[in-house]
Amino acid sequence: MFEFDQYLGFLAFLTILTIGFWLMIFLLTFVIPYWIFGAAIERMKEKRAEKKAKREALAH
Repeated sequence: MFEFDQYLGFLAFLTILTIGFWLMIFLLTFVIPYWIFGAAIERMKEKRAEKKAKREALAH
């Protein structure tokens, strides 16, 4: 049915496909949400600091 080099190629294909699948699962469930929520939290901190600086400037 398969010759040995075809068998190795098929195994390499399955390995790459499986690695890609699990990498996409990892990225979609952990890395991207972590990046988005981290950026949102940092932006909220920056806005809070800007408002605080404006209030302190008006107070003095």
